[in-house]
Amino acid sequence: MASKGTIGILTGGGDVPGLNPAIRAITIRALREGYRVLGIRRGWAGLVDLIPDPQADNRACVQDLTQDVVNRAGRTGGTFLHTSRTRPSHLPRANLPEHLREKYTAEVNDVTAEVLENIAFLGLDFLIPIGGDDTLSYGQRLHEEGVKVVAIPKTMDNDVPGTDYCIGFSTCVTRTIELTHRLRTSAGSHERYLVIEVFGRYAGFSSLLPTMAGAADRCLIPEHDFDIDDLARLLTEDRNRHPSKYAVVLVSEGAKMAHQEEMSFEGEEADQYGHRKLGGIGDKVSAVLKDLSPRYNNGRRINVLNQRLGYLVRSGDPDALDSIVPMAFGNIALDLVLSGTSGRLVSIHNGHYDTVPITTITGQKKVVDVDKYYSLERLRPRYESFLRQPLFIMTSDL
Repeated sequence: MASKGTIGILTGGGDVPGLNPAIRAITIRALREGYRVLGIRRGWAGLVDLIPDPQADNRACVQDLTQDVVNRAGRTGGTFLHTSRTRPSHLPRANLPEHLREKYTAEVNDVTAEVLENIAFLGLDFLIPIGGDDTLSYGQRLHEEGVKVVAIPKTMDNDVPGTDYCIGFSTCVTRTIELTHRLRTSAGSHERYLVIEVFGRYAGFSSLLPTMAGAADRCLIPEHDFDIDDLARLLTEDRNRHPSKYAVVLVSEGAKMAHQEEMSFEGEEADQYGHRKLGGIGDKVSAVLKDLSPRYNNGRRINVLNQRLGYLVRSGDPDALDSIVPMAFGNIALDLVLSGTSGRLVSIHNGHYDTVPITTITGQKKVVDVDKYYSLERLRPRYESFLRQPLFIMTSDL
């Protein structure tokens, strides 16, 4: 049977549970519709490193996807296509493949021309990138260059604009709740504050939703610079009310204390999208809480149990929602392909599957609406009524 065309799929940025189910859904539907499906390996790096020569060995950059391959992988977490934070429009010379090093000599290079050549060499009729706003912003660039792009949102932080839900968020929330409850036994045994650092660079959904679900007493989000004295007072009140004498706060990695000039970083090195690796705000909060605790505890110090959840919430198999939503997103992407529609982002809005223009990704920021959903006085979620609210309450208002 003659092929209707060729579809390329890639995954970029951080791994999350749900990527492999999305790849599986796209591939199986596409194969049944008569398309050839190519998996681009290591995100945008696969389209940079590929050599447009029929005699070249490009197995490290691209692979044919079959039903057997995706069925085996579709039940697992991570991404079997692998991933990277490569940004072809801002590629450092040190990251250039050998065959391009003589052609590009600047410290930072835009190799989009090579990506376009490789897309043509592979014969891609449609390209489906799955990623966060960084990965998908380059997908928008290719759309502007004439490539037919259909984007699928994924990120632990749930912060891609234009959609209420991103692949990986439910598993993140589920694991955060589970692991926080496990840590309660140690915090209660030692009558301590429990400080847990979670993901969330610019958006605090991954700390706000678990707190709303009862995992923590307080939460600190990037959208509001918090007063550590207020936190110490509130946590001490929470601890004194609790029969086991402990209290829990979830701290988004991008949160800042009032008068703190910048977020807490592990080092100075930045990725190709300009992001330095976050980490350490939980340590800072823990140290100050311990020092402040006598002020609110009749002169007696309260010790702190401090834990960073990190990759524990993004590793392993997807939960139920991150198995179901990627299947739906993949099929919607194929609906767009079959209708010849491109330049769209697959989305969920107010509980309904939908699509929005891909330009939405770079047109706005998706962060917590503090006035609607966060109490500055109580440092915890604000909600007045759940009636007619969407599933995840805090959404992307289009």
